[in-house]
Amino acid sequence: MHNREGRVKQVTQRLRDGRISVIEIPPPVVTPDGVLVDVRASLLSAGTERTKIETGKQSLLGKARSRPDQVKQVMDKARRDGLRDTVRAVRSRLEQPSALGYSCAGVVLTVGERVSDLVPGDRVACAGADYAVHADVVHVPANLCVPLNTELAFEDGAFGTVGSIALHGVRQADARLGERVGVIGLGLVGQLAGQILRAAGCTVVGVDLSGDLVERATRDGAADFGFPRDALGEGDVPGQAAECDAVVITAATKSTDPVELAARMCRDRGRVVVVGDVAMSLPRQSYYGKELELRLSRSYGPGRYDREYEERGLDYPIGYVRWTERRNIQAFLDLVATGRVNTSSLITSRVTIDEAEAAYERLATEKESPLGIVITYDGTPLPAPPSARAATARRAPGPLGKRVGVIGAGSFAQGTLIPGLKAAGFDLGAIASATGRSAHGAVEQFGFERLESVDDLIAADDLEVVAIASRHSSHAELAIRALESGKAVFVEKPPCLTEDELERLRAAVTSTGLPLLSGFNRRHAPLAVGLRREMKKPGRPFELLFRVNAGSLPADHWLNDPNDGGGRLRGEGCHFIDFACWFAGEHPARVTATMRAAAGQPLAAAQSFNVALDFADGSLATILYSAEGGRPLDKEYVEAHSGGRSAALESFKRDKGHRAQFVHLYEVLNADAEPVEPDPLASMSVTLAALRSAELGCTISL
Repeated sequence: MHNREGRVKQVTQRLRDGRISVIEIPPPVVTPDGVLVDVRASLLSAGTERTKIETGKQSLLGKARSRPDQVKQVMDKARRDGLRDTVRAVRSRLEQPSALGYSCAGVVLTVGERVSDLVPGDRVACAGADYAVHADVVHVPANLCVPLNTELAFEDGAFGTVGSIALHGVRQADARLGERVGVIGLGLVGQLAGQILRAAGCTVVGVDLSGDLVERATRDGAADFGFPRDALGEGDVPGQAAECDAVVITAATKSTDPVELAARMCRDRGRVVVVGDVAMSLPRQSYYGKELELRLSRSYGPGRYDREYEERGLDYPIGYVRWTERRNIQAFLDLVATGRVNTSSLITSRVTIDEAEAAYERLATEKESPLGIVITYDGTPLPAPPSARAATARRAPGPLGKRVGVIGAGSFAQGTLIPGLKAAGFDLGAIASATGRSAHGAVEQFGFERLESVDDLIAADDLEVVAIASRHSSHAELAIRALESGKAVFVEKPPCLTEDELERLRAAVTSTGLPLLSGFNRRHAPLAVGLRREMKKPGRPFELLFRVNAGSLPADHWLNDPNDGGGRLRGEGCHFIDFACWFAGEHPARVTATMRAAAGQPLAAAQSFNVALDFADGSLATILYSAEGGRPLDKEYVEAHSGGRSAALESFKRDKGHRAQFVHLYEVLNADAEPVEPDPLASMSVTLAALRSAELGCTISL
């Protein structure tokens, strides 16, 4: 329920110790492809969320053993960025509250500018981890919202996500009228899968470790026949459980027993579909002997884990992909609306959000797991957010003060930016983030005076500086708004992603007279300063090589998205282009770039590139950015040659210049120093010219 200050409540879990809390945060920010929803009911799926509780309460060693993939990421970061930065980032991550929940329903409050099929006031069911969470206001991409029929209650809509998981499993089983289908695991998903199968005209055989769940399935219409697991033994199964055309596994266990049992239940050439998280070391003889087909079911259906679908709102053509995750949710809710699936029988309790902590505690301690717990909300609409302050007149030169507001509370902000600001002497006034959740953790960890929404922070009269460390695509717009609200700006690199944003930033700096500095920290690194001092001499051209062994990112990583992260040239390459411009002390005369993108990707998403800068005095600089290098090689290497002398800088691991950068920022804002040249916007213009050069296949004169 919303309090008087417009805060919203959200159920979270701290990664370090698994602690469950209901926190108060500002309302989330709506994106162009998303909607804000006033939640009326959310579903606490007992099986899934009990697993999260158990994982959260593990020791750090236990967490590491359960997630070797994340341990590998930490080790890679330590090799690339050094142990100190890695330890700081891991500690920060462990303190962060993570959202719980992934299925809810409510009323649309606000829609993004690119959303065309939803309007404020629509009743919707919502899906998605980190989106449809246990909170009284959530931000959800439009493709994860489904209109909710007026004849359905909000708690029916809260089952939409879990129901779509069950429905997609049934689709993967290719179950047909008259077939016999086994369901192993009669938790929430299994009970719903059984109901869907029976609605499709199948005979359902239910199996579970719990006799109570078996009894519930046969009593409430999820199974025609039910068996406790221990009644099936290790040999031949009873006739009613045998000769299944398909078996859907919805259990969750580290044991291989479900896949072994499924093989014994299936007839020749039967189909086994794995929906739950089970071990899949298959017994070859039984699967080979019956020529069984193993299929996996990916959560809600096609579109899941596809950023273009889930976050960008790009739908799959219905003629090619009939049942996307959104259409699966709608189909499930239609089954509920027509009475062919009953969700109310699966609700074991209802609690308010203020009672959520106690509900999770019962979930963790009670021996018999409930099925579905519905969290209810009061549905009081939020007040409209305040508008940003009008642009100020050009400010007279002079000290700006040291009270800073920070926008963005991700791993970089908490591991590097905020500690750097604090160490440099800034007073931490306020912090905001898109969801508010990560910012909430930073308030206590770093001593910020308060937590704000992004709009309130930008409009706050008591803040003199805004530091921006949000997603790359938001940097320019937030920086412009902060400047126009009368505040100096520090914006992490890149300061912008497009020529239009660049020009608007320049116009805002000119009209307000306020400074804008960007996170090009390599120019402040002590070793870099020493290298420049020794090798850059007046009237003596230099040759510079900056090699970056960056390593590859997954194709769907947000940084590779030209519209979000900007791609690696704009998102990270700007760092090294700025270094070359700073080393030269001037803008290059010409820029030439070549890039290599993967098949089917736009050139801006290329992960490897080469940029050559030609300066007016004859100096040359080359940036080689590689995603294909070996891990043992250091991430960065700089080589300079001039006047018969050569020098190399082998690594920035010890000091990348962040500390000196924030000290310099403090001095500039308090009129104790002039900004180091060149202007970061000038460096960014060179980066954008490099992208044009690669796209056009020619040298660009500047």
